[in-house]
Amino acid sequence: MRVLVVEDEVKMAGLLRRGLAEEGYAVDVVGTGADGVWAGTENPYDAIVLDVMLPDLGGFDVCRRLREAGQWAPVLILTARDAVLDRVEGLDAGADDYLAKPFSFAELLARLRALIRRHPGERPAVLTVGGLRLDPATKQVWQQGSAVELTAKEFTLLEYLMRHPGEALTRSRIIEHVWDFAYDGGSNVVDVYIGYVRDKIDRPFGLDSIQTVRGVGYRMRAAAAAAPGG
Repeated sequence: MRVLVVEDEVKMAGLLRRGLAEEGYAVDVVGTGADGVWAGTENPYDAIVLDVMLPDLGGFDVCRRLREAGQWAPVLILTARDAVLDRVEGLDAGADDYLAKPFSFAELLARLRALIRRHPGERPAVLTVGGLRLDPATKQVWQQGSAVELTAKEFTLLEYLMRHPGEALTRSRIIEHVWDFAYDGGSNVVDVYIGYVRDKIDRPFGLDSIQTVRGVGYRMRAAAAAAPGG
């Protein structure tokens, strides 16, 4: 899952980047409202963490501009102000949730998971495709009831595939949601990581849940027995 953080306080921005990255998120960080509007309209984010007090445009204005531009990624507002009127203004500007500073990082993670889960439409807390189950909160994966250990990046890739079951996802689309601005390599990284994930959730079980869509990319389907010799 790819997250945009709009935060001008260097220390806070660094903590958010590091904490979210450790949880497997691809994280882009900008320090001004103008950059937040640009990044939010130019890239497909799964969620946006937006500070209210920015050096140029305020967070509420950033949120309004994103919504006016037709960008509907869920927005979590961060602010040191906890007055009712401020919360109302944030929600009226198009934000989806509101968290007052200082906050628990565990709560921020829980709120982000909830926003991503229900956008667009309701999503279950635990993702299930065939006999494959993934819990974003605990970072656990099970195939046919057996626990599977994945790295943070493998987990994020599998989660993205499982949030779009049956869809043919291009390599570029996968890169946009699973890797961040810092990634400047080729699309073959997707093929490499798909191989890693298949080695853990499919091949040991004789399954073929991640399909290759020739000329396009990959599709997650309900696990089926792998073809002989596959």
